[in-house]
Amino acid sequence: MGMAERARASWERVAPDYDTATAGLERRFLAPSRPWVCGRASGEVLEVAIGTGANLPYYADGVRLTGLDADPTMLDAARRKVREGGYDVTLVEGDALALPFADASFDAVVCTFALCGVPDERAALLEMVRVLRPGGDLLLADHVAASNPVVLALEHAVTTVTARSHGEYFTRRPRLVVDALGLPVVASRRRTFGALEEVHARTPARGAAAA
Repeated sequence: MGMAERARASWERVAPDYDTATAGLERRFLAPSRPWVCGRASGEVLEVAIGTGANLPYYADGVRLTGLDADPTMLDAARRKVREGGYDVTLVEGDALALPFADASFDAVVCTFALCGVPDERAALLEMVRVLRPGGDLLLADHVAASNPVVLALEHAVTTVTARSHGEYFTRRPRLVVDALGLPVVASRRRTFGALEEVHARTPARGAAAA
């Protein structure tokens, strides 16, 4: 079994109990990122790797949301939340590395705590930029390489295990890829010893060149 297959099998196993298993982590560390990211989204919005739908309560009224995930069991959990919460969301099974949407389809793309688990974060970010309209918002939150050296050492140790078991890396930093792509950053913040980072970048407006 290859890495991609192992990762998918791992996520399929944990999906039914994912919210319960991660409740403490969510409450203490992840939840503060969600309103920061989702509250900035408007119009036609794509959430890449929507998972079980943890972000659903944080979108503003009027957002027209499409949620994509590669794992059908995660999407099943998201569908239950959609039904129970009465959310108006289109859920799609698909790959973050080959988004099944035309160029310039969305006003905003959201991705939270998922780029750490894709095989190629740069390729995934390029796909997100591709489907954004000119002047569109790229809204990210993720586990990143910490600014604190002790926490960073711990992240490296954990990643030696998680990278092999289910393809998850805690030592990446998507902000650096965003900068390399020349996307203007509207706002960003790091917290929890620099191990969590939110980024709001924007694609160039029509007729403008990236910086």
